[in-house]
Amino acid sequence: MRQFHSALSGLMAIIICGFTMQGCVKDTCTRRFTMMTPVYKTNEEVRANIKNSPAKEVQHPGKMFVLGNYIFLNEVDKGVHIIDNSNPAKPVNKYFVNIPGNIDLAVNGTTLYADLYSDMVTIDISNPASIVVNKVIEDAFPFRRYSNGFVPDNSKVIVDWIKKDTTVECATNWISPRGIFFMDVRAFSSSQSAAVVGVSGSMARFCLLNNYLYTVTDNELNVFNISQAAQPTLANKIPVGWSIETIYPFKSNLFIGSRAGMFIYGTSNPAKPNQVSAFSHATVCDPVIADDEYAYVTLRSGTTCAGFTNQLDVLDITNLSTPKLVKSYPLTNPHGLSKSGYLLFICDGADGLKVFNAAKADDIKLIKTVNGMDTFDVITYNNIAMVIGKDGLYQYSFTNEGVLTFLSKISIQPA
Repeated sequence: MRQFHSALSGLMAIIICGFTMQGCVKDTCTRRFTMMTPVYKTNEEVRANIKNSPAKEVQHPGKMFVLGNYIFLNEVDKGVHIIDNSNPAKPVNKYFVNIPGNIDLAVNGTTLYADLYSDMVTIDISNPASIVVNKVIEDAFPFRRYSNGFVPDNSKVIVDWIKKDTTVECATNWISPRGIFFMDVRAFSSSQSAAVVGVSGSMARFCLLNNYLYTVTDNELNVFNISQAAQPTLANKIPVGWSIETIYPFKSNLFIGSRAGMFIYGTSNPAKPNQVSAFSHATVCDPVIADDEYAYVTLRSGTTCAGFTNQLDVLDITNLSTPKLVKSYPLTNPHGLSKSGYLLFICDGADGLKVFNAAKADDIKLIKTVNGMDTFDVITYNNIAMVIGKDGLYQYSFTNEGVLTFLSKISIQPA
């Protein structure tokens, strides 16, 4: 099993001082590094920690999934907050499900699907105060890996890293111990979806469509048959491309975002989706959403995204086999996005939440900017905009004309 700590995904550079037992570094400088020593646990120890607990403070919010009156909010690498959102002006953080290594999630009825490091776990949450683990599919997401040749102990799971700052004289010979990462602290940066149908965010790697759960890894589309919700089966693994990042369902199609472009897959055969088309763009990070006529793709630069492009691309998808660029709109550092009617909501990083009138694809106009928060993703649902920022979960009601009213905020509580 290949695991990694999600905080490493935000590194611009990981510097390994010594590639072999005899490797050494010679230079004429002094550099400050952070030594990262892995903390291991056995699979049994990790799975024993999948359990429910009373509500916990939100400290590092990640992705979210909305189902009915509940928000399921990921606590990066720790688990899932279950928030009663019956009254968006007064959301109640009710329960916490401990899932070590969790980043992505989806909820189907009373079944929670989540990544458990590189495994997938299926959990019965019909009684959130007493959850039941139904199934673990091992190595379902083998995209967690390390750079520069670091080889972990694959018989165990890396659950944490012990950090220690150190200064290295580059002019001296210095042998790198095995089993330790060395990172230039100047380069370190944390990275950062009748029956009720749940809604995932645009940054999601999990999505539900009919009786299937579709997930993406770095280069594959995974297909899980969930006709028996508690006992999913892996039906297919389909190569897609490289640096796959997000997946978004719309009607019978899957829109997959990568650092190189957008892919559209059809699900006429839901167990084996087929590629309908692709659209290439500059090498940057790329979530995507869609409606009946257009796909909306945000492109951003950053520590994990390379490139220097920060914009919204609007693509005409009336002919799915030949998506065409309608127009590009400059932005600051766009992340997740959501659409409700003619309103387009974009999380523009530290520039806050931006609301646009997208009635005309070739003439999208900015209506409102909500400053003062560093935004990551947004879900619009029942005229409520739920926004994940670095400092918490915000909620706004909105009118069809784009008038926003602040309702509530669940603030993070530093550890």
